[in-house]
Formats: sequence, C-alpha cells, structure tokens
Amino acid sequence: MSHFEDRFWSSRDGLRLHYRDYAGYAERPPVICLPGLTRNARDFEEVAARIAGERRVLCPDMRGRGDSAYARDSATYTPLQHVEDVRALLEETGVTRFVAIGTSLGGLLTMLLALTAPGVLAGAVLNDIGPVIEPTGLERIKDYVGQGRSFPTWMHAARALEETQAVVFPHFAVADWLRIAKRVMTLGQNGRIVFDYDMNIAEPFANPASLEPINLWPAYDALQGVPLLCLRGALSDLFSAETMAEMARRRPDAEMVTLADIGHAPTLDEPEAAAAIGRLLARAI
Repeated sequence: MSHFEDRFWSSRDGLRLHYRDYAGYAERPPVICLPGLTRNARDFEEVAARIAGERRVLCPDMRGRGDSAYARDSATYTPLQHVEDVRALLEETGVTRFVAIGTSLGGLLTMLLALTAPGVLAGAVLNDIGPVIEPTGLERIKDYVGQGRSFPTWMHAARALEETQAVVFPHFAVADWLRIAKRVMTLGQNGRIVFDYDMNIAEPFANPASLEPINLWPAYDALQGVPLLCLRGALSDLFSAETMAEMARRRPDAEMVTLADIGHAPTLDEPEAAAAIGRLLARAI
C-alpha cells in the first residue's frame, strides 16, 4: 500500500473531518475519491496505490464515517451537506480543479459538484450511480443502514457480510470478504468488531421524502465537457441499464463500462475497472 499522510480539515459547522493524502505530481489535477453511504477512505486503498505518485490522491472520510467526527445533528447527513464539506476540503488544501472518483453516494456528490461548482472537475468517474436511483436498491439500503451489529472476530464479521451481500459479489472467496470487512468495520471500544460509521446516518431515511425521486438529470448534464467514465455492476439493483443507456445517449463521448457478475457497487479493484480509470485519467489533464 502506498504511503499516505493522515490529515484533517474543518467543516463550516465545526466538525473535525479526516482524509488520507497520497503525494503525487503537482502539475496534474489531483484525484479525490468520494465513498459510498456507509464506506470510508479505506475503500480506495488499491485505487490510491495505483494512482499515487502520478497524481496526488485525497481520500476523505465523510462526516460520521471512519476517522471523521460524528455530526451533532443527524439531519446534516445529506448529500448537499457533504458537498459543502468537500468544498471546505478544497479550500483547506488549495485544490482548485480535480478528478472525482465517486462510488454511489460519492457519485451523487460528483454530479452535484459539477452543478454547484462549475469548472472544478477535470474528470469524473461515476461508480454504479446515475441520475435515476432505482427504488428497489434504495429500499435495500434503507433496510440495512444503521443496524448496529457487532461481531466477536474478523472471521465472524466477514461471514456476516457474505450472508447479506453474496448476491453483490457472487465469486468472492473468504479472503475477499475479510478484506471488505476490514474496510467497512473497525475494532470497537468494547473489543468487538463494529461498522465504522455513525448509526444515525440512517435517520434521514426515516423521512418519507428521502425515498421520493429527485430530478438529477440537470446535475448529470452539468458534467458536459468533463472527461467522464461510468461504471455499472451488471447485477446492480440501484443503477439500471436503461439509465446508463440514457446517460450514454446524452454523453456519446463518455466511456460506459459494465462489469459482469457484480452488483452494487464494484470495488474498483476489478481489472476492467482499473483499466478504465487509467484511460479516464489519461484524458483528464
């Protein structure tokens, strides 16, 4: 794993937020990796290892995840607040233009950044997310977020992930589940293995309005002129093939890659995903 520095920045409402900072050539736009709803900076360990040196890579923990502080008000666990936190990170680091690699929620943030901060993106990777979020996938996420389970050993944690997510990664071996467990979980204060996020991130989902469709096509269309890669897991229940086809129609210059036998969301460690990200970065100058 490439060397990184643990650094921190402050949100506008005073939270101490954490990011990993991998060094790279200052002449090229850096990469900022934006994780999914319950994920954190560790999700991008292998991605950062491939890119670091060629480019600076920043991997933030969103508020309430990983080593970032938990929000005092769970109502701030929203995409628009996360966008504001990312913009505060840009100010802290002096980054004016960057390539975003966004998984799921991170992809939503990428589109919202394109809409609210024109010119800030030098390139974008949308990982298993688009302007239309399928209700089936959203309901599945609602069912598991914030459950607060704990496990006595890492093997128990890995087996629990396999039980609930084997449909997402049908070809994973035990070593793969252990690797994922150590990305999404941590050793709790009571000595048990726990998920590494604030269980209160589930509270905004309790609002029925959170499940109502929002028109995100203007945010996607704001990516016009930005080198773009869209990745989709062929088994995804959150990002449909129909939505991806409409995205391709609107952006014939974008690269669209579907990964076989994977659901929501690809890890980005897949060879096809790694190669596609490499091609995107070659265009993002």
